[in-house]
Amino acid sequence: MSEDAGQVREEERDPREEAIRLAALSQIRQYPDPVLRMPARDVESFDDDLRRLVDRMKRLMKDAYGVGLAGNQVGMLRRLFVFQKDEDEVAALVNPRIVERGSEAESGEEGCLSIQGIRVPVERALTVTIEAMDENGNEVRLELEGLIARVVQHEIDHLDGTLILDRTDDESRKQALGLLRPQPVLQ
Repeated sequence: MSEDAGQVREEERDPREEAIRLAALSQIRQYPDPVLRMPARDVESFDDDLRRLVDRMKRLMKDAYGVGLAGNQVGMLRRLFVFQKDEDEVAALVNPRIVERGSEAESGEEGCLSIQGIRVPVERALTVTIEAMDENGNEVRLELEGLIARVVQHEIDHLDGTLILDRTDDESRKQALGLLRPQPVLQ
């Protein structure tokens, strides 16, 4: 998931920061890459390879100016994602499950590191409870609300092969797909 409005825009970044962002984005799978539609498999081994993958994903997410990044988005069909837990901490959740959703929902604009330049309205529960493990195999239970709850739901959708295009209304989907469709080059 990409950062919300009010964050630094491309035209405000210095050229070096923008080069880092573009290099990170080049390592993130982009729509319509088929891996983005594939459900991820549970992680069974909590080893150094997993921790290296988590570290790489954290770095890519930060460099791309995102707030979440799922395994599918880096071509790994493993059930894990990283997200900006708070201002100072990026956390990883492995084999996450939503065990409870609040009854209240709200529609909000969402972007995605795998669907550059597109923002669509998506309705999400305002609160969720997640059970998962961290990259070391320790059990984690989080009760989340607001933006962080939205981010986690977005990333779990990725692990299930679901995109924001699947969660938005018909008109917004049609407009987004029109923008994503390759345009003919006139010479």
